[in-house]
Amino acid sequence: MSACEHGTGGFKDEDDKRLESLGYVPSLKREFGNFATISFAFSIMVRTFILPPETVPPPPILQGLCSSVATTFNTPLLLGGPSSATWCWILGATLCLTLGKSFPAHCSVPIIAFPTCGGIYTATAHLVPKRRRPIVGWVFGWVNILGHIAGLSSTEFGLSRMIWAAVVVAKDGEYEITSGKVVGLFAALLIFHGILNCPPTRYLATFTKGFVFINLGTTAIITIVLLATTGRHNMHSASYVFGSKGIVNQTNGWDDVLAFLFGLLSVSWTITGFDSTANISEEVKRAAYAAPVAIVVAVIGTGLLGWLLNIVLVLCSGPLENLPGASGSAFLQACDEFFRILHGSQMKSDHDLAHGQGLGVIPLAFFVCQSALQACSRTIYAFSRDHGLPDKGYFGYVSKWTHTPLRAIWLTTIFSILPGFLDFASPVAANAIFSLTAVVLDISFIIPIALRRIFQDHPDVQFTPGPFYLGDGLFGWAVNLSCIVWTLFTSVIFSLPTYLPVTKNTMNYASVITGGIVLLATIGYFVDGYRYYHGPPLTRHDDITLAVGEASGEKASVGSKDENKMMS
Repeated sequence: MSACEHGTGGFKDEDDKRLESLGYVPSLKREFGNFATISFAFSIMVRTFILPPETVPPPPILQGLCSSVATTFNTPLLLGGPSSATWCWILGATLCLTLGKSFPAHCSVPIIAFPTCGGIYTATAHLVPKRRRPIVGWVFGWVNILGHIAGLSSTEFGLSRMIWAAVVVAKDGEYEITSGKVVGLFAALLIFHGILNCPPTRYLATFTKGFVFINLGTTAIITIVLLATTGRHNMHSASYVFGSKGIVNQTNGWDDVLAFLFGLLSVSWTITGFDSTANISEEVKRAAYAAPVAIVVAVIGTGLLGWLLNIVLVLCSGPLENLPGASGSAFLQACDEFFRILHGSQMKSDHDLAHGQGLGVIPLAFFVCQSALQACSRTIYAFSRDHGLPDKGYFGYVSKWTHTPLRAIWLTTIFSILPGFLDFASPVAANAIFSLTAVVLDISFIIPIALRRIFQDHPDVQFTPGPFYLGDGLFGWAVNLSCIVWTLFTSVIFSLPTYLPVTKNTMNYASVITGGIVLLATIGYFVDGYRYYHGPPLTRHDDITLAVGEASGEKASVGSKDENKMMS
């Protein structure tokens, strides 16, 4: 396929020209339009992660905006009080917007100026001097990939739990859920999502368009019905929702201010995955415009609707001393009447109610896993294409039949299954791996922003501003510094155990595991990686060209000069 076939209307577009200037041959079809890209950003940005078992009362693990709030609502409400849930959400969402604006070249980071599947990995490597590019690209690439794999594995594991919970409801509670059943279904779901990611991109784009309606529609319905089914006399006062009456420290030892700030965890768990939209840039039409717009629209929409939902939940949540209730979830207790209406007489008890909620949000989790696997597989494809994996570019191939990176899709699927098997040995160990996702991804978002400022005057750094670049003035610096300080601050909060005293079950292992991954990646580079990895190409004259796998009937986007000469 010629490169010109990838552009709109049969002509090579600017993004494909930019790809060629970087040394890549456009191999993926640009089938994601503006709406499909926005829908993708909404779905991937509002995923949540399995929490350590005693960090908060363990509710079902959910997906989508309303279900992300459902999963994390216990944290601000039961640590800092109702006001923490209200104010920390909007504070966190506003500061997340500075990250959303800085991240995709909307202000300064040229991720969309490098419209490749490598996304944040490619941009980060280009923002340092050439001699440092290999080590930075290697460590950052491995850390980012492992963070995405842990996130995908966590969300899929939660979906497995929800489906089995629905079975419990259908069996009137007379059904035993074992680790084997949860892990088995978890693996089957990942394989199924791997299959769904194999068709041509145009089918993936069509499928993705429906995500935003289900996500936001469910949130709107729950908000409206919750207000309609809660009597005015049962609603809390404004002081409880917004004022000092709603500040209640329940951390068993932490300072009141820190307990209040634990509420930031909820919005930080929810609004994440900024780079996933950049990771599908080679499949997005007019990516330099569509991708950054989609990210910012998704952050604003998720922030505002999430804040409204949090306010309504606090308003209708009932007495604080009765929460989280028998269901183990304050969200479920607040939505008691809604879910009884939704599921009818089948909801006979609070225990059934807690499990039955999954029936309403399983589709949300399913769609998010679909998007997460697509984004992660494109990053692995790009990293292999740049010879970052010890596979000689084997996973950097695109099928000539589907024009999708099938090998990378199935490598992502297989590696995402592995963390789930830890549940057999120790649920605490499995949750520890899952918990690293938020810290790893959030820190990875600010690294290219910081590098852009540190090396902005270095002659080796060829920075190409995106169409929404805000310049090097005071406003651009203020936005960048705000998001960096905010992310570092929340990373510290992420790394603290939320309850005292600290035990092996309440210990927060996220920082330890993150540090271990960075250390191992660095050691791996100096032991062997430096032999074959030299960073992503900077221009078409770098050691990157096209290689075609004749024996397999597939084609690679990049290869070495020697491979190209042999084929000639």
